[in-house]
Amino acid sequence: MENPSRPQAPGNPSPAAQAPGGQRNILSNDVHINGSVRFTNDLLVDGRIEGEITSDGALTVAENAHIKAEVKTKSVVIYGKVHGNIVCTERVEIKASAEMVGNVKAGTLSIEPGAIFVGKSEVGTPSAAPKKDNPAPQQQGNTKKPQGNESNKGVAQAS
Repeated sequence: MENPSRPQAPGNPSPAAQAPGGQRNILSNDVHINGSVRFTNDLLVDGRIEGEITSDGALTVAENAHIKAEVKTKSVVIYGKVHGNIVCTERVEIKASAEMVGNVKAGTLSIEPGAIFVGKSEVGTPSAAPKKDNPAPQQQGNTKKPQGNESNKGVAQAS
């Protein structure tokens, strides 16, 4: 029989999602933290955190959780609400019940149908970094300014 006082994330994340040795830290739904949260292994949050979350481990945001923070971890699985930017060295998963408002930078990103994601994402690492030392070629020669309707080139106009 399950212990009702122990919060479980929907879909019960697989044992593989837990830290080695099965160590998982849990912040239950009656916990509200204002400030910085740092942890080593895995953290399951079912309460509220406002501020900053930093770790080399994995963060799971349960369905009842409300996170308003900048998050920097190895991986994040979101079932609840996160408002803030996320930077992960590995993976971000936004589940169907989740609401994510903020930018995401991660090695991989998974968004289930039904999830809410409002923000920008930067996923993966390019095989070759773009060259920044070569500025875009400047237009040479005739540089007349557009006059009249010439400034609307490429814009559809109704007649």
